[in-house]
Amino acid sequence: MSPTDPRPERRSHPRGIVLKGATIITDDANISCSVRNQHHHGAELRVDPGLTIPDRFVLHVPADDTSYRAVVRWRRNERLGVQIY
Repeated sequence: MSPTDPRPERRSHPRGIVLKGATIITDDANISCSVRNQHHHGAELRVDPGLTIPDRFVLHVPADDTSYRAVVRWRRNERLGVQIY
């Protein structure tokens, strides 16, 4: 494999690239975010890097007309990987 070859996909669920506005709802605050990719069991969120996001919250996505319970699985700067159910 050369450095210009795309990385092999290791994910068990394919991600659909999206750009949706959403709100992280906690006991203390409502935090605006964006959904950058999504699949049936998870999503990648972008948030303000200066904010503290709890490990569990409700994710409201108006474009889906639904709210999901979410658990943070990874964090990288302004990006969060969450499991949704």
